[in-house]
Amino acid sequence: MLRTHTCGELSDADVGKEVVLAGWVHSIRDHGGLTFLDIRDRYGITQAVFSPSGASQDLVDAVRELRPEWVVKVSGTVAARPPDTVNPAIPTGSVELRLVSVTVLNGCRSLPFDISSSEEPNESVRLVNRHLDLRRGRLIRSLEMRSCFSFAVREALLREGFIEVETPMLTRSTPEGARDFLVPSRLNPGMFYALPQSPQLFKQSLMVGGLDRYFQIARCFRDEDLRADRQPEFTQIDLEMSFVDEEDILGVTERMLQHAVACATGVRLSIPFPRMDYEEALAGYGSDKPDLRLGMPLVDLSALFRQSSIEVLRRAIESGGTVRGMVVPDGERLSIKDVDDLHAMVKERGGAGLGWVRLRKDDCQSPFRKHLSSAEVSSLRALPGARPGSLILFLAGAPAWVNRVLGEIRTSVGCRLTSQDTRDLRFVWVLNFPLFEYSEEEGRVVPAHHPFTSPRSDDIGLIETDPLRVKSRAYDLVLNGVELGSGSIRIHDRALQERVFGAIGLSGEECRSRFGFFLDALEKGAPPHGGIALGLDRLVMLLLGERSIRDVIAFPKTQKGVCPFTGAPSAVDPALLRENRIRVDIPQRT
Repeated sequence: MLRTHTCGELSDADVGKEVVLAGWVHSIRDHGGLTFLDIRDRYGITQAVFSPSGASQDLVDAVRELRPEWVVKVSGTVAARPPDTVNPAIPTGSVELRLVSVTVLNGCRSLPFDISSSEEPNESVRLVNRHLDLRRGRLIRSLEMRSCFSFAVREALLREGFIEVETPMLTRSTPEGARDFLVPSRLNPGMFYALPQSPQLFKQSLMVGGLDRYFQIARCFRDEDLRADRQPEFTQIDLEMSFVDEEDILGVTERMLQHAVACATGVRLSIPFPRMDYEEALAGYGSDKPDLRLGMPLVDLSALFRQSSIEVLRRAIESGGTVRGMVVPDGERLSIKDVDDLHAMVKERGGAGLGWVRLRKDDCQSPFRKHLSSAEVSSLRALPGARPGSLILFLAGAPAWVNRVLGEIRTSVGCRLTSQDTRDLRFVWVLNFPLFEYSEEEGRVVPAHHPFTSPRSDDIGLIETDPLRVKSRAYDLVLNGVELGSGSIRIHDRALQERVFGAIGLSGEECRSRFGFFLDALEKGAPPHGGIALGLDRLVMLLLGERSIRDVIAFPKTQKGVCPFTGAPSAVDPALLRENRIRVDIPQRT
């Protein structure tokens, strides 16, 4: 080793020791008779002190030549800092290294940003220079926590009797809800592999094979439009279990997360997590991804306003619509301008506008004040959470639209008024999703999750006659308003699987062509089974309080799927295209 210690471990117990450190020059401060060097590595910073008095000319010259971000090896004696210079902000702040030698291991030319500065560089500059961004420490700490979390996940699942299995990265193209990334096969001209969107069929096949409990921290690939919480390649914690029902899978997942979160963050989760029906989530929070930190559940105000003199509300109810609202307990923190912005948001989504009532001690303020009866005001005051100073927001219209838009308003208001404490982790299970949904874009029924999800037994008869009423045995895990992942009890009967394929428009020939190997497996003693997949990137992002998964991935892509660090995707050698029988034919732009 080039060093005896790291730059983050020296303490009072090391005073008097001769040590060798290696790292980067973080900063240089020349105080005339003394020069202070901060030496940094992944583990921390140690202050080195150099006095030219009595030192060799070679050492004096070497110290004078040093520049920030040069890679050096330094040696010296550990000494206690004078009491008035102790730095309690760093673990090594009570000691310093009295420098006796410096060896330059590598220089460093001019950099695009100052590594030692606390000012955040532009993200595009950081992504292009990811190797330098890593040195700033924040990203290293994210990757350290991610590593710790992943290790604890493995530890917890192995303790539960799971076996880790790596499934193929080169597989066949199957419909999973997004576009596949294709890989040409040189040995099979004109044929292509697909990178896996998930290990779904493989892990189910492992259950047919009797593996019983499988897991994998799996790399997955989806060619889809990107957002802050999406990347074209991502990592998921993938589980599958045989001879189980929903509660078995939920329980294993909760115990795994309780252990891993405690190891990585020190936060002890309370389990079991709350359970919530899909319809309950939409009605109560306007979303199937409810953020339970925000409070402010939606309430039905239709009965209250059924005989209202506010015509827009009364007519909406008479035409089969609804009036729903929410109580903002700290409504005084929202100005009239804030409410006007919410009103504009409603109009952008096709509504007439947002109704509001601000409760005072003895009265209320509202654009509808003269139309509100004393009974209506009393009923509003009696709503859960209402008190003087509260703001009551409400909408009228079609139930699904009202729930969705109020859900957006709730999230917007809640995120502004609620402290975003990274230790406030509100997990919730959302259950009983629809099995199918109608895609306006495709003009057909499509799976709400994926086509291998089992319908609830009471709804099997509706698959062909009324598919949109079929409920599934699916469940989502949500954390602080973000979907972490989905799972389900799977279909283990070939006939039922073919009926579900038929409902989404796959012909018998298409089923055999795409899934023949899997359908055959279901006929050969497939046990009842189910599983779940959780997004590791999203989970670590939330645990760290980051706003983008790019900040917890070593080398992420941009929203256009580009790797700024390497420049991928890129053109390839024409000879390689010829070997793979590929011709690139892109029309010239005019």
